[in-house]
Amino acid sequence: MTLTDQPPTPTPPVSRRRPRVGSVEVLAALLVVVVLLRGPITRALSAPALQTWMTVFVSIMTQAIPFLVFGVALSAIIAVFVPASFFARALPKHPALAVPVAGAAGVVLPGCECASVPVAGALIRRGVVPGAAFAFLLASPAINPIVLVSTAVAFPGEPKMVVARAVTSLIVACLMGWLWQAFGKGDWLRMPSRSHLDGLAKWPAFWASVRHDVLHAGGFLVVGAAAAAVVAVVVPKSWLQLLSTNPVVAILALSLLAFILSICSEADAFVAASLTQFSLTARLAFLVVGPMIDLKLFAMQAGILGRGFALRFAPATFVMAVTVSAIVGTVIW
Repeated sequence: MTLTDQPPTPTPPVSRRRPRVGSVEVLAALLVVVVLLRGPITRALSAPALQTWMTVFVSIMTQAIPFLVFGVALSAIIAVFVPASFFARALPKHPALAVPVAGAAGVVLPGCECASVPVAGALIRRGVVPGAAFAFLLASPAINPIVLVSTAVAFPGEPKMVVARAVTSLIVACLMGWLWQAFGKGDWLRMPSRSHLDGLAKWPAFWASVRHDVLHAGGFLVVGAAAAAVVAVVVPKSWLQLLSTNPVVAILALSLLAFILSICSEADAFVAASLTQFSLTARLAFLVVGPMIDLKLFAMQAGILGRGFALRFAPATFVMAVTVSAIVGTVIW
């Protein structure tokens, strides 16, 4: 066979790589869409319903973000700087006694519910029994000094409201802590991994923990705040007037309203004081339920402590808070 008879060398196939779409291309496409649809977008943004939605969403985020950052920073301090042996010494060894002690510790921590969720997660990771951590999670947003002072200012002629809010919130927190200790299961909790902190010095580990938790919990806060704003726009205000006539329905209505509106516990007393068509007992339920479970809290609990936990703990907390509020309110007023 001569050289001319040899078959030609096959040409290697040319690899065709699909062009990658990066953030610059996405931003450019988005800008083109905005320019082309400038008129409809402007008209949509000027709609009253959307303006109301934006107001509610921004107000929730504005109230919650500072306390979220505070809670995340405190969570990182607990995770990095506080030795696990500290909690073993600070809390009673018996879980049943640790629950009320942890709940009462909420008095000394000024913060709202957004701060308490990451802190509770950090306490569990440091060896605190879950029931005690959850008692702190529920009590801290409702019985800390800032909240009690704001409640006294919002209800100047009703000093019993301050006492009723503190007592009811602490009772609910302890009952839920004991309920978890009796019936809760560890596999319902899905604590986030902390492998990104392994091998780091204390301060780098602190900042890494803060960045991780702000991004993680902040995303769920945005989802919860957006959902709360949507429901706040959809529910007609005229329904509230109709619901206030029946005492039982009024308590349930304001409890659901507290869950939906997701108002920060430092500001919810002023909203409750403005709902003068409702009884004091119904408004007490509003003040107890809101800091313990609302839309943004449910989303944050699902993201930080696990969806299985949130789906069980949130409904039980709601029922317990409504029931105890109704009983205490009936006794006091």
